[in-house]
Amino acid sequence: MRDEEAAALVKRVTAAALRAVGGQPNIGVTYAPGVGDIRGDRVRLPAPPSNMTTAELAYLRGASDALALLLRYHDSALHHRRAPVARSAREVFDSVERARVQAIGSRRMTGVAANITALIDQTCANRGYKNAAKADISFLPDALGLLIRETLTGERPPESASPVVDPWRAVIAQKCQPQFRRMVDSFGDQRSYASAAAALIHALELIDADDPSLQEDVDEGNDDAPESEQNDKQNAEGQEGRTEGTEGVEGSAGLETLDVVPDAAVDETPMPGEGGVTPAGPTARRARRPDPGEDRGITYHPYTQSFDEVVPAAVLCDPEELTRLRFQLDQQLANLEGVVARLANRLQRRLLAKQTRAWEFNLEEGLLDAARLARVVVDPVRPLSFKRERETEFRDTVVTLLIDNSGSMRGRPIAVAAMSADILARTLERCGVKVEILGFTTRAWKGGLSRERWVNEGKPKNPGRLNDLRHIVYKEADQPWRRARRNLGLMLREGLLKENIDGEALIWAHNRLIGRPEHRRVMMVISDGAPVDDATLSANPGNYLERHLREVIDWIETQSPVQLTAIGIGHDVTRYYRRAVTLVDAEELGGTMLQNLTELFDEDPDLPAAAPAPITGRRAGRAR
Repeated sequence: MRDEEAAALVKRVTAAALRAVGGQPNIGVTYAPGVGDIRGDRVRLPAPPSNMTTAELAYLRGASDALALLLRYHDSALHHRRAPVARSAREVFDSVERARVQAIGSRRMTGVAANITALIDQTCANRGYKNAAKADISFLPDALGLLIRETLTGERPPESASPVVDPWRAVIAQKCQPQFRRMVDSFGDQRSYASAAAALIHALELIDADDPSLQEDVDEGNDDAPESEQNDKQNAEGQEGRTEGTEGVEGSAGLETLDVVPDAAVDETPMPGEGGVTPAGPTARRARRPDPGEDRGITYHPYTQSFDEVVPAAVLCDPEELTRLRFQLDQQLANLEGVVARLANRLQRRLLAKQTRAWEFNLEEGLLDAARLARVVVDPVRPLSFKRERETEFRDTVVTLLIDNSGSMRGRPIAVAAMSADILARTLERCGVKVEILGFTTRAWKGGLSRERWVNEGKPKNPGRLNDLRHIVYKEADQPWRRARRNLGLMLREGLLKENIDGEALIWAHNRLIGRPEHRRVMMVISDGAPVDDATLSANPGNYLERHLREVIDWIETQSPVQLTAIGIGHDVTRYYRRAVTLVDAEELGGTMLQNLTELFDEDPDLPAAAPAPITGRRAGRAR
């Protein structure tokens, strides 16, 4: 059998198995490069390679079964209603729910159990968990998911995951053993299990006692409540890019999305004592918590900048791992490059066409002017019959790509952002346009060293920004693409993506652009929603970060020579930026980036003659 026929057969069989296991005979199944997800009444699975190995086939089956079990046993409306507000807590909540769903399927179907095990083994190996050195809080969701799975199914985590799981065993036993036992005892009833999970998260000090997830779920008829317009990334960030489904392990083991609304998610033959699984109703998001003590008079400021860092990408990763991550990016790039490369070539042709299209006529030497040919024949010695191509003034340009490296970009969005930045940098470099690629995140979850200092100093009121910034330089403007290409793989590194404080990131990127000698300066921001930092928002007014972002954007758009444009992935950023577009699918990012730049290069804006001084955080905070 030819490779193409074998791949087609694998697709048909896998789709049929997914429909059968998920109890959804009419659901659509498609295949695409990257990881899988569930969107409405369609499931997308990773496209199988033409020469599939046994391990790759097992991984695909595991990814398919993971999503099928989610369709069958998960009530998304209940999950949204009971989920914690804080992003780190939401990660844990999502992870243990995935573990519950997969444990139910694994206990009932031996083949499914084997496939899920293969998925987890492969994902743990890919994520390099064997190199973990301590009980890092960023590993807690995965560790808890694996521990729940071990208790429910009797299967120990893969050996490669031991460094991630083992440090948390003692923590669980010491801090939240009763809550953990409640989860195990109630795993057949999602509502009771969610209550126990919230109690466990509270025992781990990830949420406060007043978090809505700790309240009893008494409002059974509120599944159709309208969404709040202000329900931004405080809710969605907790999903950590969960529209991308199969890249994780338990803590992300194949079900990166819990936002599924199946037609029916009830099992016809519940386990003894299971209590059944409530059919899923329409998805209902939780309203954002009211802003605590909103005070528009508070000027934005960091509590301390002692722990902030601007760091080259190569410093954050050893060379061997960086090479491995770049190889992963190249594998995904091979599937995307064809479509985006055609758009990139179109942009290149347009840019080059703008540079050499003017002519000087009636010259005494140069190229013979065909329009003057008759005159040359009649009077060969007559001058002024030649022309010469003249280079038009092509404004020298620098483009900064500022990429949101927050946790909610994890999965397909950050991979597509890295690939698009890679292709765009190559294209513009061929056209003589310099490109700088920057990223922004934080050094830690929930505040890091800045918050620790604030706590040690007595928690003064209105402390300002309470997290440690990490601004990453993937490629400098004067650095050739070939020297920086490996750095872009860092975006795929597990554990890199944390919180996002957009306002200060824009100031940083803007000030780098202002120091450039080019006449035209363009900044393109790629993000997926509002700024979120749990530590800062818990100690300041609830709109603190968002208000600062709006003020910075307004200052740049109205007073700076920098041309600012933004692309939102899955979230509406047009409410912040004048020139912006929002994408539903991350796959559209590459083409949209090129289209936006093409439109910018077609314009000839009247820019201010003198460049302004660099923005400071306090100055931008008073811009309006």
